[in-house]
Amino acid sequence: MRRVPLLGPTGWLVFLAAALVAVIVIPVLATVPAEGSALRLPAYLVPLFGKYLCYAILAMALDLIWGYAGILSLGHGAFFALGGYAMGMYLMRQIGTRGVYGNPILPDFMVFLNWQKLPIAWWGFDHFAYAALMALLVPGVLAAALGWFAFRSRVTGVYLSIITQAMTYALLLAFFRNDMGFGGNNGLTDFKEILGYEIQAPSTRLGLYIATAVALGLSFLICRFVVTSRFGRVLLALRDAESRVRFLGYSTTGAKLFVFTLSALLCGLAGALYVPQIGIINPSEFSPGNSIEVAIWVAVGGRGTLVGAILGALVVNFIKTWLTGAAPELWLFALGALFIAVTLAMPHGILGLATQLRRWRGATPAAAVGETAHD
Repeated sequence: MRRVPLLGPTGWLVFLAAALVAVIVIPVLATVPAEGSALRLPAYLVPLFGKYLCYAILAMALDLIWGYAGILSLGHGAFFALGGYAMGMYLMRQIGTRGVYGNPILPDFMVFLNWQKLPIAWWGFDHFAYAALMALLVPGVLAAALGWFAFRSRVTGVYLSIITQAMTYALLLAFFRNDMGFGGNNGLTDFKEILGYEIQAPSTRLGLYIATAVALGLSFLICRFVVTSRFGRVLLALRDAESRVRFLGYSTTGAKLFVFTLSALLCGLAGALYVPQIGIINPSEFSPGNSIEVAIWVAVGGRGTLVGAILGALVVNFIKTWLTGAAPELWLFALGALFIAVTLAMPHGILGLATQLRRWRGATPAAAVGETAHD
């Protein structure tokens, strides 16, 4: 069986052009033009773009399992938040004596709550490598455990969506508790530095943005490698007719478990990159509404395309940023209307719009001929 290429010539051209803009053009515009120049990119846009790219990784991770394996998870926000908390714990440990209470070991909220020693869960988080590893491992292990029980029991469809939604809601309630040792409803914030660099410095923010852009590019190539391989064809077969795949002797449980875990790892990576750029992580990131919103990004961009998921995350979040500033009370109505409009009129999302328009144009003369003949 001939392997599908990772990207075609046009695909590589688009990929390299996007990488050029994200990794070179935007950083140059943020640093080279003089202050006050029309070409100078405002400093506040750099972390905003970084946030968009984190959301793009998250959307692509969901598209990997929803668009290609037919598994609609409504709990991917939980994996994203767990990765964010792992990085937040590292950043809190870097504050040291610069906190409000000046305690070199305990974060401020623990001193305030009269904690006497650092909880076991926080051990090792003063090292960046350990925190980065935990940002991947914790979501990955949770996804592997949940997936093993669910897929082995052949839980699919809406039931799996409900289970993942219940998982993220349970984590939301757990992280709101002060005795969990994760800052309760205030979460983790007031970060000072990362890897020895001041976290609010423009150069650090630019470095984090570039790291996020590189992570998005690598994540895209990994996902493309998966979906263009023979394993990717098994995923598509799973999505369309799981019982036939099982009948042919493939381990559907193993295939779904692998792609579900890989997807959770990508979510953890996105969360770990998100927190130092935004400066806070709290239990609201576990909100079930956040996970549903990610599904809307994927649907708007185009499910089962990877590029569509990235596009959907960028477009919807750009609209959100603009609308929540102009008319915040309208945002949820606009989001709901957008989802309904895409579902009814653009089932293949923005990416499939051109193809859909061509079909409509091609169908119009035939329909007209048919109507004339009928008359």
